[in-house]
Amino acid sequence: MPSNINLASFHVVLQIVMGWSDSHLHQFISGSTMYGIPDDESGGDFGFEINNENEYNLSQLLRKEKDSLIYEYDFGDGWEHKIILEKVLPHDTSLDVPRCIKGKRACPPEDCGGIWGYQDLIEIINDTSHPEHEEMLEWLGGDFDPEYFDVNETNEILSEYNK
Repeated sequence: MPSNINLASFHVVLQIVMGWSDSHLHQFISGSTMYGIPDDESGGDFGFEINNENEYNLSQLLRKEKDSLIYEYDFGDGWEHKIILEKVLPHDTSLDVPRCIKGKRACPPEDCGGIWGYQDLIEIINDTSHPEHEEMLEWLGGDFDPEYFDVNETNEILSEYNK
């Protein structure tokens, strides 16, 4: 990930990597400071100050290895991700960035009800006798393998974003 990427663009990268469609509000939290789409742009008046994510780069929040921030997506489902700066690498102009170097498992589908809804969804689709089994598979658009992740496929999608 380039350190000079602004938080709005970083949000797009996270959406790509997670396989989500950017259908919900999001925010970044660093300490007690929030960054996202300001209220006047999101159409909301949430009663708290949110810094404009277009005006802050990732390097301003993650400065040294082990620094972290929270990325929250879909306030109803409550997906919270701890983003940790694991390693700072020298800039390599031969690499497409952003780039995924590894991952595990499929992303939870959008609007599945958060962590508890996702757990229920997995139980239902793994139980062919469950009364909601076929309905959930149809909602998912067919088969869903929670163990599936393809780093090359993810990087192919990210490479389109890089252009």
